[in-house]
Amino acid sequence: MSWANQVLQGVLLGGYYALLACGLSFMFGVMRIINLAHGSIAVLAAYAVYLLADRHGLHPFLGLLLVLPAMAAAGWALQRLVLERSRRAGELVPILATFGLAAVLDNAMFSAFGADTRSLAPHIDSLAYDAFEVGGFLVGHLSLLIFLTAMALLGGLQLLLTYTSIGRRIRAVADDPATAQLVGVNAIAVNGVAAAISLAAAAVAGMFLAMRATVDPYSGAPQLLFAFEAVMIGGAGSLWGTLLGGIALGLAQSLGAQLHPQGFLIAGHVLFLAVLLARIFLQDPPLPFFRRKR
Repeated sequence: MSWANQVLQGVLLGGYYALLACGLSFMFGVMRIINLAHGSIAVLAAYAVYLLADRHGLHPFLGLLLVLPAMAAAGWALQRLVLERSRRAGELVPILATFGLAAVLDNAMFSAFGADTRSLAPHIDSLAYDAFEVGGFLVGHLSLLIFLTAMALLGGLQLLLTYTSIGRRIRAVADDPATAQLVGVNAIAVNGVAAAISLAAAAVAGMFLAMRATVDPYSGAPQLLFAFEAVMIGGAGSLWGTLLGGIALGLAQSLGAQLHPQGFLIAGHVLFLAVLLARIFLQDPPLPFFRRKR
């Protein structure tokens, strides 16, 4: 039963990785930019929710409602002021710009909060540790909530892309921005919306990160690594692939920890490298979520 329970815990952990990777995958799928500041942005949102809870007594879920519009506005500004301008200088320049942004955010948070860790666990009462048993399996309330949130966010984005006007414009710009411009779509504005959605998704992941663990100013780098691995395992630019990739990464880490105390991280990295090498040799990259086979 212990192995079966580890599988369940791995699936639930994969929900967090999918939630964390959602914004990264979305920005890459639409704008073809790998946001190296994604992890730092999630940590920044976690600190913002923490300040609202610690200093103003707001429940983290209420604090998130205030943080989400601010992060969405920051995403729009990031695209208009940094990413759009840097893209004119070459494809690699936006990646370097986000790398620099990550360094600025990390050091700014260190200056503001110091090296001490913070957590939202004391502000969510029993949600942090409550669990229920089903058929001998132990399911944590917070882990289940994170998994359901990931499903809801990914499903909501899929519905947005499929059935709304802005979703169709996003798919058009992602597929061929030049042609989309010719038919009257403002590609710059659409990319701004995509960046806003990406940072808002990162804010949700950041809040749950601070609930399930602790954060410090430099914890963005490992979160970026987990998100990147989930995206690459599931397929870059694929929404539901991101969920599958997160679950695969969570399962590898959970089962690796069952085999050896130090196997938690190693197993996930080994799976990532194995998938990456398999894709290189097979040379069959997955189709993005906004494209369909003809």
